[in-house]
Amino acid sequence: MTMRGWSWITLALLIAAAFALRTLWLIDATALWSDELYSVGKSFQPSLAELWSMLRQDTHPPLYYTLLWGWGHLVGQNPVSLRLLSWLAYLVGGGVMVAQSLVLAKGGRRVVPLALLLAFCSPYPVRFAIEGKSYALLVLLVALAWWWRRAQRPALYGIAAALAGLTHFYGLFLVLAAAVWDGLQSRRRLALASVIAALPALAWIGYASDYLFSSRSGSWIGSPDFALLEETLARGLGLWPLPKLAIFILLIWGLRRWGGMAALRWPRRDVLDSSGLIPSGLMVIGVVLVSFIKPLAFSRYFVVLLPAMVPVLALMISRPSFNRSGFKVALAALLVLLLSWWGPGFAELNPAAGGGREQDQFRLMSQRTSGLAERYSPRARLLNLSDRMELAMGRIPADPVPWGDRDELKLRLATPPLPQDLWLASSGPLPALNRKLQPLQQQVELHGFTCLDRSTDLSYARLLQCRFDAKALP
Repeated sequence: MTMRGWSWITLALLIAAAFALRTLWLIDATALWSDELYSVGKSFQPSLAELWSMLRQDTHPPLYYTLLWGWGHLVGQNPVSLRLLSWLAYLVGGGVMVAQSLVLAKGGRRVVPLALLLAFCSPYPVRFAIEGKSYALLVLLVALAWWWRRAQRPALYGIAAALAGLTHFYGLFLVLAAAVWDGLQSRRRLALASVIAALPALAWIGYASDYLFSSRSGSWIGSPDFALLEETLARGLGLWPLPKLAIFILLIWGLRRWGGMAALRWPRRDVLDSSGLIPSGLMVIGVVLVSFIKPLAFSRYFVVLLPAMVPVLALMISRPSFNRSGFKVALAALLVLLLSWWGPGFAELNPAAGGGREQDQFRLMSQRTSGLAERYSPRARLLNLSDRMELAMGRIPADPVPWGDRDELKLRLATPPLPQDLWLASSGPLPALNRKLQPLQQQVELHGFTCLDRSTDLSYARLLQCRFDAKALP
């Protein structure tokens, strides 16, 4: 390894560290969005038995929430600790992917800089590095599974694969695809390990079958279409994924013609196999085909492909050589890509750049209404959890009045005397928000209240002050 080679590794390591540290810096910048608040609600269960009973009405298996429950009891339950668990998984998972790349390259350290950038800097891992959901843990466990599968260690592979399947059902789909592939390749020990690893997640499906096979499960997932492809690419490439992809193709063509770049060679079959990319590809095909009958394909779930794709992409891209001009152009292109990941790639994690996770503003609603009584919302449970999180961070006064839901509002309006003021609020994408909030507004207006919009600068939330006016009664 030359001095120049070590310099590239050091530079890539510094860039990856900068992305990781900036991600950590933004860990509490944006409010917890609805799915994260659901995670909070699960972690607050008084016992594991009650947690697992609650999870029978959820679309995910139990491992992440069980770990989160224990983590919260150990280090405290607040937005930072919730997301810190994912950040730690992001660090370890990225390290495993880089190590896998180095092994598959048979010690060729040329692959390390690109593996570092792909594992730590791409929008896909960064997006989930500080999110209170299971995706960073899933990536770590799948990376470990592929690591032990390549090493021909069936017992360790089986343990990691079983944990991945219990973290997210896409982990189970990967395990089943690996079982099929290894079976076809007559690798009986690995195939058997995959089958055994699938059993815990399959048992959980049986335990939670009443919900998982109902119409409520996965109701937000549509059939596969072009938008799914574009959104999935955007999670990996960042903003404007299709123009970026077109530019990359043109760039490769130009570098081959004038930049001294040799033809990109697809990695050997043994590399595709050992990396886990072949089973991953089989899983994608299976999920997409099934999704035309029962929708399962959702863009963020495909983060499960990272542990196989990062080593293979790093190997492919690290091989070409360039002439002097080609090297400068390739380096400039890489710099532009990294800047697009650093700027727009962090935008949704940074309120200063207009970021709002999944169009939710629960934190602002908690803070602006913390001193008020008579608060009601169609998303009362989530706002109460948000209040609890803000209270843990010391950002609102102690003991805020709980939010009531639609039924509690109906009961309050039937119980005189009516309050002089009551407040209606919700958070989320505005069309859906207004649709859910409108019945509550109509309910209070029928009882003689006049509602004024106090939302001011709220982009993804509405706050209504409703004042009782007996003259407004019909």
